[in-house]
Amino acid sequence: MMLYRMYTRWCERKNYKIEILDYQDGDEAGIKSASMLIKGTNAYGYLKTEKGVHRLVRLSPFDSGNRRHTSFASVEVTPEINQDNSIEIDDKDLKIDVYRSSGCGGQGVNTTDSAVRITHLPTKTVVTCQNERSQIQNKEQALKVLKNKLLLRKIEEQEAELNKIKGVQKNIEFGSQIRSYVMHPYSMVKDHRTNTETSNVEKVLDGYIDIFIEDNLKKGL
Repeated sequence: MMLYRMYTRWCERKNYKIEILDYQDGDEAGIKSASMLIKGTNAYGYLKTEKGVHRLVRLSPFDSGNRRHTSFASVEVTPEINQDNSIEIDDKDLKIDVYRSSGCGGQGVNTTDSAVRITHLPTKTVVTCQNERSQIQNKEQALKVLKNKLLLRKIEEQEAELNKIKGVQKNIEFGSQIRSYVMHPYSMVKDHRTNTETSNVEKVLDGYIDIFIEDNLKKGL
């Protein structure tokens, strides 16, 4: 929930348009997962530096013992790419599930069984959409997101192969921790790639993350 709010506030400051594609409440509290479509000039160029695992350390408001908890959330950033004819998806490679939408993912989210989850079986890529009014619209939007992810995957595989040929080692491990937000026993936000840090955790969680984005872009990360 805190990262969701952080990115939402950042987008508001940038005057970026946000569309909630999918929003799943956590089993007990918070958010299990959320997908947002962010539209605006250079949106992907900025947000691509946020991809990775984020670590939060705080006194949990859900713990009656007021103990310190550490939690992790992964952020995936995919560009909206003009559809490439080379990305062809065979229907037999898709598993499509329909379910009832849930959560507070923006105004007007339907409450019928029209939410769609598509699994691309060969790559195990999963996309969901529940924002649109009908099952057909949700399926179309989910397929669009899937094609974007598969095309990005293809590009990354090509880049990895090129780096291998060049002898370049690049850390693209999904589980790599990129940033920590510590709210107890002290206040600090630190980006582990650039060592950029600040003690103003509340300001960062209110959407002021440009210092981290800019330092990562300067270092070509």
